[in-house]
Amino acid sequence: MVREGWVSLNGPWDYSITKTTKQPTQYDGTITVPFSPETQLSGVSLKVGPNDYLWYHRAFRLPETFEGNKVILHFGAVDQEADVWVNGFHVASHIGGYLPFEAEISESLLGGLEVEITVRVRDASDYKNFHTRGKQKLKRGGIWYTAQSGIWQTVWMESVPASGYIKSLKIDPIYDNSCVFINADCEGEDIKPVAIFEENSYELPARIPVPDFIPWSPETPKLYHFDVVFGDDTVSSYFAMRKYSVEEDENGVPRFFLNNRPYFLNGLLDQGYWPDGLYTAPCDEAYVYDIAMAKTMGFNLLRKHMKIEPLRWYYHCDRIGMLVWQDMPSGGSRDFASLRNTAPVIFGSNSGDGDYSASGRGSAESREEFIKEIGSMINCLYNVPCIAAWVPFNEGWGQFDAAKICDFIMSIDSSRTVDHASGWHDRHAGDFKSLHVYLKKYRFKPDQYGRAVVLSEFGGYAQAIQGHMYSNKEFGYKRTDSAAELEFELKELYEEQIKPAVKEGLAGCIYTQLSDVEDEVNGLVTYDRRKMKLAPEVVKRIIEI
Repeated sequence: MVREGWVSLNGPWDYSITKTTKQPTQYDGTITVPFSPETQLSGVSLKVGPNDYLWYHRAFRLPETFEGNKVILHFGAVDQEADVWVNGFHVASHIGGYLPFEAEISESLLGGLEVEITVRVRDASDYKNFHTRGKQKLKRGGIWYTAQSGIWQTVWMESVPASGYIKSLKIDPIYDNSCVFINADCEGEDIKPVAIFEENSYELPARIPVPDFIPWSPETPKLYHFDVVFGDDTVSSYFAMRKYSVEEDENGVPRFFLNNRPYFLNGLLDQGYWPDGLYTAPCDEAYVYDIAMAKTMGFNLLRKHMKIEPLRWYYHCDRIGMLVWQDMPSGGSRDFASLRNTAPVIFGSNSGDGDYSASGRGSAESREEFIKEIGSMINCLYNVPCIAAWVPFNEGWGQFDAAKICDFIMSIDSSRTVDHASGWHDRHAGDFKSLHVYLKKYRFKPDQYGRAVVLSEFGGYAQAIQGHMYSNKEFGYKRTDSAAELEFELKELYEEQIKPAVKEGLAGCIYTQLSDVEDEVNGLVTYDRRKMKLAPEVVKRIIEI
């Protein structure tokens, strides 16, 4: 939803790190928002501990155009627990480091334009804590990465008419009927919102015809733009005509279907980390670079792994043409690297997910919070055209009741597919039999439950590029010492394992991974994004199905 009346609050804020919940009277220095204090780009480069409180403070004057309107304060994401005060009034509390939250703060302004914002953050990361944290770890190493804290996505304010405004949109492309359903949740005036599409007006909610549409795909990423008007408020948005499903092909093999046709998912694992910004990209162009680079190499899918990006990233995937499998970041109260979650990669064993304590979900509060957050994630990203699948669990990390969670996801979003348990601990649910295969050869086997089969992780071939490494450690699943050796191994992998499996029924594969991340040197580009390990045309030729 795009409005004209907004102001960015990114930039310098005061900050302090304390041991108490009492607001500091003096601040330690200046931090550049939206970069976490652990990052170079924040200008701080300090670690926030699990018993610390991170404080932000900023005072400023709103533009004159905000006068007389309602004002909404937005936070893209704050890791993990946040409390917000405006002019001394407590306006918001939020738990969860990956999802946006907002507060309507007009009453806190006391009729003026002067604003003083104070934010208190606590981030226990993986220390005696079950909140979602993805792959962050206080003691980083191997497949676990530097923990980051605090504000890591854009902060901004919006000015909306006092008489009423549009709170959210719900957009459903109905591919087979050549129309789109649009509705708007509004607050205020007792009138109907109106959508304006191709110079025609439609009172919402409405099914709006889209005759002779161009289907959205990575090859033709066509977007359709429209406006919604509610009294004096106007927002701009877009949609795409696309359909995701799993169906049998002409030979009776379950495949992923895009727009009613079999479509092979040729993807990359994408962690979304940067050496100078950790979770936060250094600039908008960095998002574009990663997505476009993956597409130039011939990939049509990114699996966004253990992280939820700002909406800006998904917009670039929409317009550039890149399918997305969206992970729910993992949580749970125990270290994921237990025997239960490492044995499958070696022995191929699986176990159930009803023993809550074994997966760090012994607390009912932890399970309830996860279900609430996955619902919030789907609600936040529901309108994004490029997202083709939801992935609630990865390799058993915090996994519980996966089949029930799958049913819950499908009940709130029937327009996408679900990979209910990526890797192992399969509960025979969802649309895919989802496998992670490292350290051994893959041979295709059909799923006895009639689902499509995907390799949702594989490969991970490492090549260290001196001068472009985070540390002197080299983590990967197979070491190569030169570009020539990497090319040979990658070609052999696809020729001998992947392509024969595709002919037998493999519906998709996701190679590990797009970029190096800290100790992991198994990316196709270095962590600093300065060195491609193989020319894009070479990778494209190897992976072409």
